Amino acid sequence: NLSERTAINTVIQGSAADLIKLAMIAVYRRMAREGMRSRMLLQIHDELVFEVSPDEIEPMKRLVVEEMTGARKLAVPLKVDVALGRNWAETE
Repeated sequence: NLSERTAINTVIQGSAADLIKLAMIAVYRRMAREGMRSRMLLQIHDELVFEVSPDEIEPMKRLVVEEMTGARKLAVPLKVDVALGRNWAETE
């Protein structure tokens, strides 16, 4: 029924929101620690958007994947995809 689905969905969405926030903190701290010039711009649901200096593209890709997949130990591994583009419309 609707009440049961809503109750289950609330836990799932709440956990996902907590996880993305933990990942954002981890990414931000590591970027600061490594002196990155790139910037985290915004979060949309389970996605993060960055403005990345051209010379930091590869290091940022590694950093984001490592920190997002390691944000929390889970029974199931998290999959992280990275897409690049000069602007939002060109992002692949």
